[in-house]
Amino acid sequence: MKTKSGNVVPEVKLKVVDELANLIKTKKTILIASIKNLPASQFQEISKKIRGKAIVKVPRRNLILKAIDNSKNKEVEKLKEKIEDSIALLFSDIDGFELAGQLIRNKQPAAAKPGQEAPIDIEIKAGMTELVPGPAISELGAVGLVVKVTKGKLEITKDKIIVKQGVAISVAASDVMAKLGIKPFSIGFIPVCAFDLVEGKLYTDIKIDRDETIENLKSAHGKALPFAVDLGYHSKDTIKFLIGKASVHGNKINRIMTGEPEPVVTVEAPKEEEKVEETKPEEKKEATAAGLGALFG
Repeated sequence: MKTKSGNVVPEVKLKVVDELANLIKTKKTILIASIKNLPASQFQEISKKIRGKAIVKVPRRNLILKAIDNSKNKEVEKLKEKIEDSIALLFSDIDGFELAGQLIRNKQPAAAKPGQEAPIDIEIKAGMTELVPGPAISELGAVGLVVKVTKGKLEITKDKIIVKQGVAISVAASDVMAKLGIKPFSIGFIPVCAFDLVEGKLYTDIKIDRDETIENLKSAHGKALPFAVDLGYHSKDTIKFLIGKASVHGNKINRIMTGEPEPVVTVEAPKEEEKVEETKPEEKKEATAAGLGALFG
């Protein structure tokens, strides 16, 4: 096969294009993930973990675009503007958000390098370290950590944020984190967008935070229960509260109808035992003098 310019297209490239076009036609989901700065070893490890759930391809941009054209699927052309350098294509039969969630869970912690922007406030907590006294004292002190020697090891005495979110990490801060085994970054496949080939929909800005979602659900449930009781919505979760509420209202209506006064609940404070201490004559005189002084002074 020749290009428009007359050049012969290698058989290998034609095979890649055909394979990609076939995956576009037969799979349910196409997910684009960024693999920028991802070491080859981590790429291979993550690819193994999602094997059987997704087919991972890292073809050149021009081959991807050609495969999209060859698929004859006009809806898939929406993906063209998302095809950039350092991306991987994942083809799967599972939902795009489910696949993205698996990629997020397979991200791995990574050490900080000088010049990188801190993803969050990087805080060093107070506590014992495995570092021995020596050059480490001045190195930790250079980033503002207060240390002391405890049983032959260095102990950090106060919590300290050594790099603010969005600030470039210095060489000193990077070295300290390496010594303390702190890895503030996470590396892996970063979901960029997903295309549902069945629905013909493109989903962008895929952000999945499992822990945050669980906390939001807990908070919503806590607010929903009293709201449901207030509305009078009956379910197995609200019925006991509704019965209690009905009982209170019923008692009030009964007192209104019968003219019975509201019950008065008296709470008697517990009595403390009076302690009588014997006062010496000299103390009595001093107390009396102090009392008179306060009265007339």
